Amino acid sequence: MFAPLVVLARKVVGQPKFTKLRGKTIALHSQAITRFCNQVGIDRDRRQGWIRLARDNGKRLGLLA
Repeated sequence: MFAPLVVLARKVVGQPKFTKLRGKTIALHSQAITRFCNQVGIDRDRRQGWIRLARDNGKRLGLLA
């Protein structure tokens, strides 16, 4: 779904900058999930399951192309 946009962005900004940006984005998303889980009192195992689910959804949607 998003793969063509991701591929285009990688070509526009270049591979090294794209990789760095993608890593920062993934880290921010994981931190947001962690903050939410800490506020609500969700345990570590469930939080890690949500982070894995986010990764798998990103792959399926083409965000990790």
